[in-house]
Amino acid sequence: MNLQVNAPDLLPADLSMGTVMLKVGDMAKVSAYYRGALGLEIVAEADGGQYLGRAGVPVVHLAPAPGLQVASRGEAGLFHTAVLFETQADLAATVASAAQYDPAAFVGSADHLVSEAFYFTDPEGNGIELYYDKPRDTWNWDTTASGREVRMASLTLSPQAYFREHLTEAALANLKTADAAVGHVHLQVGDTAVAESFYVDTLGFERTAGFHGQALFVSAGGYHHHMAMNVWNSRGAGPRRDTLGLGEVLIAVPSADDVAGLADRLKVAGISSHHTGAELRFEDPWRNRLRIAVG
Repeated sequence: MNLQVNAPDLLPADLSMGTVMLKVGDMAKVSAYYRGALGLEIVAEADGGQYLGRAGVPVVHLAPAPGLQVASRGEAGLFHTAVLFETQADLAATVASAAQYDPAAFVGSADHLVSEAFYFTDPEGNGIELYYDKPRDTWNWDTTASGREVRMASLTLSPQAYFREHLTEAALANLKTADAAVGHVHLQVGDTAVAESFYVDTLGFERTAGFHGQALFVSAGGYHHHMAMNVWNSRGAGPRRDTLGLGEVLIAVPSADDVAGLADRLKVAGISSHHTGAELRFEDPWRNRLRIAVG
């Protein structure tokens, strides 16, 4: 399959990441985690599943899939869903809530230069990043052989020091009403070069950073990254089995013309898709399912 297209078409600069759908084996346990640990609430229910979010905005869609197995560590799929908070106090409050709910679910934290992030794992092994973006005018961009790349790192970030500086009683009290949304989605894939061919050359994201062939970061509109792909656990992985974990990644674009333009690029690249006019469904080379919709 040819993943290249000739036209340098880019995704719209003002796209946003939408709800991440997870296939779940134990709905009660997983739903309890996202509600109790992260302060999400049920926004809607459909087909036995739940849309959980804040202030009426869904973040994750938990879809019941009781007959499926947990994916192995080396398979392609979800690395983490990254939930973005508007203030450091809101981030600190959610991290504190998650740490209190299940301390063992905490797996790390880092200052990434462009953001401050804390990492957790839900009861079925799905990765979660909770993060705050530093002001864009503090981000640094370098010119490299691959183009313009944002400068990122993984520096020490102490949760206790973060709490002392940013945690407030007001933020804890308003945990369930403070804004939160999916900021980016990070996938496990089998090969970052193939990922770049698909996500950059075909879909129209712009490459924003890479890491020695181990990770790729892409975005629209100069964001540090809307999506990322790595091979840290999954180098050489082929198409996914139908397992628990990632079901679908939603990307919202401003207009039906944006959806139609991408549908045309996929057709030229020989990639099958289902186009209804307002939305477009297709899979990446590892059978990670994506949906582009007007929103």
